[in-house]
Amino acid sequence: MPSPQSEYVTLISNDGFEFIILREAACVAGTIKRMLDPSSNFAEASSGVCRFGQFNGLIIEKLTEYLYYNLKHRDSKDVPDMDIPPALCLELLVAADYFDV
Repeated sequence: MPSPQSEYVTLISNDGFEFIILREAACVAGTIKRMLDPSSNFAEASSGVCRFGQFNGLIIEKLTEYLYYNLKHRDSKDVPDMDIPPALCLELLVAADYFDV
């Protein structure tokens, strides 16, 4: 019998920042959803901890904000844009591609 999954998961940046977020929000990102899928046999699926060595805390923080933003507005129309600092645009674009959001 498989063990029950926690309601929360932990995302860890390359500079050691930890973000504990709802599993439902984390799974908005296709990459994280696949990592946490019990049938994937990834270590993250059993531990509930995802480490991202290529992204710093600032990028993971913005990703986390977006995941909750997306979850909150998933069935809404005319959703206002998120505030994204221009200095982070390129890094966030790379992260969005990686995380499949």
